[in-house]
Amino acid sequence: MIALGIISSLAGSLFLCWLLFSLARFALPLFAGMTAGLWAFDQGTGLVPAFFLGSATGGITLAAGQWLVATIRPSWIQITIALMFAVPAAIAGYSTVHGLSALMVPSAGWQLACSIMGAVITGSGAWMQMAGQGQPGRSS
Repeated sequence: MIALGIISSLAGSLFLCWLLFSLARFALPLFAGMTAGLWAFDQGTGLVPAFFLGSATGGITLAAGQWLVATIRPSWIQITIALMFAVPAAIAGYSTVHGLSALMVPSAGWQLACSIMGAVITGSGAWMQMAGQGQPGRSS
């Protein structure tokens, strides 16, 4: 039973890491949607309209970013847009890995090192997902 618990914990951790890296490019739309939804709720619109406003804002942010990367030709603009998606993904990766490493790694220095590695890996994954959309013949 102990071996089964260890194996299932490892499988769950690997699944969560895969999910984090797969969904990393959605960090900016999520942050934009949450900000708009919380702002609308703070203005007194109610829970349902704030939810719909946040969802629409996140969807528009994602669609606009993908459309701009696919249609804009100057590479420095594509790089800027891809960075706008990669930086929040790196922040989310840092926070996630820091939370997980705080549970498993006793040394604060190693926690920081693991967190920085997680930020770099997650940010570069989001960068590659967004930057790859501007190349002709590439589907995502």
